[in-house]
Amino acid sequence: MLFLYLRAPRPCWLLLAVACWTPFPALALSFDAALQLAEHQAPILKARAEQVDAARHAVLPAGALPDPKLLLGLQNVPLEGDGRYRLNEEGMTMQMIGLMQEVPSRAKRQAQIALASAGLGRAEGEREAQRLLVRQAVAQAWLLAHGLERKSQLLDALSEENRLLATSVEAQLAGGRLPVTAAVSPRQERALLDERLDELALQRQQARAALRRWLGEAGGEPLRGEPPRWTVDPPAFRRRLAQHPQLALYQPLSEEAQAAVQAAVAERRPDWSWEVGYQRRGQAYGDMLSLQLSVDLPVFGATRQTPRIAASQARLSAVEAERQAFADELVQQLNDELAEYERAQRSLARTRQTLLPLAEEKLALSMAAYRAGNAELDSVLSARRERIEQQLREIDQATLLAMLEARLYLAYGEGSR
Repeated sequence: MLFLYLRAPRPCWLLLAVACWTPFPALALSFDAALQLAEHQAPILKARAEQVDAARHAVLPAGALPDPKLLLGLQNVPLEGDGRYRLNEEGMTMQMIGLMQEVPSRAKRQAQIALASAGLGRAEGEREAQRLLVRQAVAQAWLLAHGLERKSQLLDALSEENRLLATSVEAQLAGGRLPVTAAVSPRQERALLDERLDELALQRQQARAALRRWLGEAGGEPLRGEPPRWTVDPPAFRRRLAQHPQLALYQPLSEEAQAAVQAAVAERRPDWSWEVGYQRRGQAYGDMLSLQLSVDLPVFGATRQTPRIAASQARLSAVEAERQAFADELVQQLNDELAEYERAQRSLARTRQTLLPLAEEKLALSMAAYRAGNAELDSVLSARRERIEQQLREIDQATLLAMLEARLYLAYGEGSR
């Protein structure tokens, strides 16, 4: 790089020098960036991804025949007489090498494939369900942190108002236009504001801790941008209810239970195996070849296979019943959240359109009366506190509404796909 600086024309050299000395802007964390970052580095999502990889690798060997077995042995070795322990003097003594292959029934191997495939589907469903939970948690944490930042800016502005109030009161006390007790009011207001600032600082630390849980050190970066606005469409949400990741998870769970029933029924089908062996005898005798087949005999089906089939079918019925129960719960949850969203909308509109303007008007009237000498300082401070409460209330309500919108959209809207 130094060589380039020396060879470049003077204006370029100056531009490069300025660029090198200009500090880089601080990183900022937008809402969308927070969601994307959480999906890439949340430990729980990494764990779910590894489970999907494990399930995917388990699909390939499913249904394959077991590995063959190598057989080595000695047969008919004499233990008595002149030829005991010798391998070449007795005609029946043989050194054997063979190969054995177990062959499970086709139904069992197909059941193994179905179980492995269902296991992969379940792992993918669990990953999607966990992804939704992570996205919702990050969205809630970011929106809460954003609301607390707005509160912090408001209280900082109030701190400046307090300073101007204290200066005004001191001037009026010096001119004898206020009673001596009025000197206490600005300090009381300052102390009350400090209490709020301390409480706000704690809430901000907690919100940042929630972000760092999912985003690491990036969770402490300054927030950038405003919260996104989503369209809350109840009919569309109800149509997409079946696509909810936590409800969709029951599909692979049901398939897995069905595969378990298939595997239990397949236990009635006998397995078999074959074995081939070569036996070498003494030089005076001829070598031999053997072939053997074996078949399982599932003769105790009433006490073994049948109860297992019944247990698997009961688990399948339980999964189906749980799915229906969760679907009903999800419908109720959606209706509850939509009702809460509508209430939050009305509450925020009431604050913005009525309560906050009235608080501003009351403060303006109190200030006018105070300047005209028709009101005490305490009435102004009381009206100011009411305005502050309404301003903080508006921030809380706007934050709550954004959190409800995010939760609805991520779970039932386009974000659930």
